[in-house]
Amino acid sequence: MENKDVNYYMELPYSIVLRKMNDESGQYYFADVLELDGCHSHGNTAEEAYQNVREAMEGWIETKLEHGDPIPEPREDYSGKINLRMPKSLHRKLAMLAENEGVSLNQYMLYKLSQ
Repeated sequence: MENKDVNYYMELPYSIVLRKMNDESGQYYFADVLELDGCHSHGNTAEEAYQNVREAMEGWIETKLEHGDPIPEPREDYSGKINLRMPKSLHRKLAMLAENEGVSLNQYMLYKLSQ
């Protein structure tokens, strides 16, 4: 079995979300690691928030390892396919718009979702 140390986990592709925030204290950036519950940080710039959350991740992981707690790993089993049910009227509208654009319904929906 592979030795899963801090370096092992720090190399995994965790999902880090950066958000620009404004509140009574002013403007700052908030960074959150989606897979690691409660692991987040902030900074005055996006770069600072990212560096701070990487430090927070390291501490979070070290603490879990010291206590023998499980550490979730990022999921990598996304196929790129989903089944979606929608009202017939919406299906008809999307199909007509796709036809008008000269593309498949799948291409049209992907374009609209990516906006």
